[in-house]
Order: sequence, then structure tokens, then C-alpha cells
Amino acid sequence: MSSTVSGPTFSGAIFSGRAFRLLAAAGLVVGAFAGAAAVGLLRQPRQYRVDPPVSAALEGLRMMPNGIAGAPPEVYFALGQPYEKTAYDLNQGKRLYSWFGCASCHGDGEGGAGPSFLDGWWLYGPSMVSIAASIRDGRPHGMPAFRNKMTIDEIWQLAGYVKAIGAYSAKLTAPSRNDERRTRPAENRAPAAILFDQGAAPVRPEQGPSP
Repeated sequence: MSSTVSGPTFSGAIFSGRAFRLLAAAGLVVGAFAGAAAVGLLRQPRQYRVDPPVSAALEGLRMMPNGIAGAPPEVYFALGQPYEKTAYDLNQGKRLYSWFGCASCHGDGEGGAGPSFLDGWWLYGPSMVSIAASIRDGRPHGMPAFRNKMTIDEIWQLAGYVKAIGAYSAKLTAPSRNDERRTRPAENRAPAAILFDQGAAPVRPEQGPSP
């Protein structure tokens, strides 16, 4: 009486049920590790680095003699003013604002120990180059310099975010919302919506009358 051997075959070889189960389990483990690695790669933060010549050009802040206002580098316009317009750069600026503790002096833009971004009064002017220079080089009476703590690209990203907080006209792009709490409207609605909700920020004595 003939007998048959059960079990899957592969290339003429006969595997027992136990061996097949072990191979299947090993395949599942390998697949799980591969999937985890793929997810890890997907979750890696995207880092865009500007070319070294562009970074060097962005350092060229041409300021007025009194340190107020100035002209952005020509490369800034050649790039299309990305630090004011792209969601990626504004979100990076928002992250830097949190990481470097800017809110400890400026709050959510309404001011505190440092000046407000919402009252329409900028001691050194509201231009991007003035804000970037303030971040890079610092200012008298408490504003520290971040030249050695950030790259020039990050300085411009933070400047773009600060300007977005204090912009009176609506923007086409805004940083992502704060999911954990709603302290104020989205930055592309500031400061008009904030002034409506909270009232105008008081003028400090050192500022003098608003222009």
C-alpha cells in the first residue's frame, strides 16, 4: 500500500509542516523590520539646505547707517522671497521661534519683556532685512545675537515667521496651526484679527508715539 508525504514542496524538496512554519515566521519578521525601516525613513524631517554661494549672499545685509531698514541681498529676490511665502520656511521659522525661547520675551507676538509684533510699531522697521539683522546681530537693551546659534538660512526663516505674525495683510501661506492650544488666530490673519480679539497693544514709553 503506497503512502503519500504531505507538505509543501519547493524545487523538488519536501519540507515538513514545522519547517515551513519557521520559514513563514522568519519572513514575517523580516517584513516587519523592513516596514519599520520604511516608516522611519518616511518620518525623517526634510532638511533643505541652500547652496553655499546662496548662504554667503544671504549674509550680505545692507543696513542704513542708523541700523534701521536696509536692502535685502539681490539673491533674496532671485529666490522669490521664499522665507515670506513658502509654508516650509514659515513652519521652520515657527519651530525656531519655539526652540530658541522667543516667546519668553515676545509671547505669541503681543510682547512682554520684548516688543510686540502686533502694534504696527517697529523700532528698526518692519522690513525682512531689519528683522533678520536684529536676530543675527542683536539689538541694545536685551535682544541677544543669534549669529553663532543659527545658520543664515535659519535666521531668514525665523525673520519670515516674525514678519508673518506682524503682517497686516492676509498671506497666501501660513504656518501650521497649534493643535495643542489656540492662543491666537493663524499667523496669516494677524494682527488685524488679534487686535479685534484682544485690543491694541499698549505703547511703551521708550517707543514714543506710534507714527
